[in-house]
Amino acid sequence: MTSQNENFFNLNDENQGLHRVLAEGLTTRIFPGDQAMVSVVTVEPGAEGTMHHHPEEQWGLLLEGSVTRYQGDEVFEVKAGDFWRTPGNVPHTMKGGPDGAKVLDIFAPPREAYKKAGSGFAAD
Repeated sequence: MTSQNENFFNLNDENQGLHRVLAEGLTTRIFPGDQAMVSVVTVEPGAEGTMHHHPEEQWGLLLEGSVTRYQGDEVFEVKAGDFWRTPGNVPHTMKGGPDGAKVLDIFAPPREAYKKAGSGFAAD
């Protein structure tokens, strides 16, 4: 389905969404809604974010590639198709695998700091 409607998007259309640079080699396109928010994260090979936390619950789905996920005191090797839940205020980050990765994150409720383009994780 191709649409110009404000409520329909394409995962691969790099022109859509609010653009944010999270860290060197980590970028995202954000799609805020009323009750939830979607973030499409591109992770370059070996790129690593900083540990951060926020009050919003976060779900992640690894669409392609691989990452190492750091969550609380645990480390997970994640492959395409794996998904996870990060409760609010749990420290987390990830590091891109040898081929990089694409991750779909869902936040509920939407993160206020991500309702505009910018840079950084905007961690609380």
